[in-house]
Amino acid sequence: IVPYLVEKLELEDIMDRKMNELSGGELQRVAITASLSKDAEFYFIDEPSSYLDVRQRLKVADVLNEMKENRAIVIVEHDLAVLDYLSDYINVLYGEPGVYGIVSNVKNTREGINIFLKGFLPDENVRFRKKSISFDKKSPQEWLSEDVLMKFPELKKEYDEFTLKVNSGELYNGEVVGIVGPNGIGKTTFVKMLAGVEDPTKGKIDLDISVSYKPQYIKGSFSGTVRQYLSSIDPKKLNKSPYKDEIIDPLGLDDMMERDVDGLSGGELQRVAVTGCLIREADLYLIDEPSAYLDVEQRMATSRAMRRIMEKKERTAMVVEHDILMADYVSDRMMVFDGESGIHGKTLGPMGMEDGMNEFLSILDITFRRDPETGRPRANKKDSRLDREQKNKNNYYYTQ
Repeated sequence: IVPYLVEKLELEDIMDRKMNELSGGELQRVAITASLSKDAEFYFIDEPSSYLDVRQRLKVADVLNEMKENRAIVIVEHDLAVLDYLSDYINVLYGEPGVYGIVSNVKNTREGINIFLKGFLPDENVRFRKKSISFDKKSPQEWLSEDVLMKFPELKKEYDEFTLKVNSGELYNGEVVGIVGPNGIGKTTFVKMLAGVEDPTKGKIDLDISVSYKPQYIKGSFSGTVRQYLSSIDPKKLNKSPYKDEIIDPLGLDDMMERDVDGLSGGELQRVAVTGCLIREADLYLIDEPSAYLDVEQRMATSRAMRRIMEKKERTAMVVEHDILMADYVSDRMMVFDGESGIHGKTLGPMGMEDGMNEFLSILDITFRRDPETGRPRANKKDSRLDREQKNKNNYYYTQ
């Protein structure tokens, strides 16, 4: 079983490396391999998608699906697309964070996820969220605005063992462009070049606009309280609409304002960093992996905050994201990165949502349909009737 798992989870190239030399994604795949290698009748897998890109998440899901024939597997997961893809049954957990938790009765997968999004358990007559979470059934048209914020030229970035080629493109005022692709393919490098953190090897970025940048890794960037950190950016916006109504309150920052930034958990620090990025006055917001460490409700609240600020302030954002549901929810257009991880990367787009999602999902060899109740994208089971039909039509992203 170990050689099989090593091959399926692409661990061959790191087998001789020391554990303290591995990245978060590599460590995650090693931990999953170690757990599944044990001869057991019951497996408990806690947040297997953490640190993994979309392709790796689906590979792990495929392995878990293969292994469940004669075993029981329980999974705790925040990525609803992954949960939908591999689960047979769902238990919804609700309650007050840090105070108490309640486990619902068993639901089938679709019912359980939809109940979670609606925030109401009909069979138990319990409402555990004030507002339901729904996905807009967006028309997959090209972005219609003619208000161009900026154009970027063809760019090239060369490292010793990795090269990124960026096609030219343009961004419009008021839109959110989702950036998707595997790890190690150049997404963060591209965002850093736009932010002025990295210089291109070839090509020149001459931005006559202001930029606010939230990096991928945010630990240890400030000493002081959350209030002091946010006040150092713009103290007037902490109690001012739309920032308080659309960001600070929905992301639950009121309860942590007097806490030290260096004592926050990963999820708390992520919410503070996203807030700091969004309250900074800028024309272009570059946000790298905002869903990391966040639970489902926090991911949706963060996505909603980013969209509303861009719409109300007529600003532009580029968001690097591995959670397909979050990328779909937040994006008006998409930029797809392809290539060979750690060796070379290239960009496609920005392009419309239908073309972008079709391009991205065809690389992953997975199809999605829309749930009729919530509008959320649902992954089709591999080789199912819907999966085969959509692939035959070259329609990986069901938009109706």
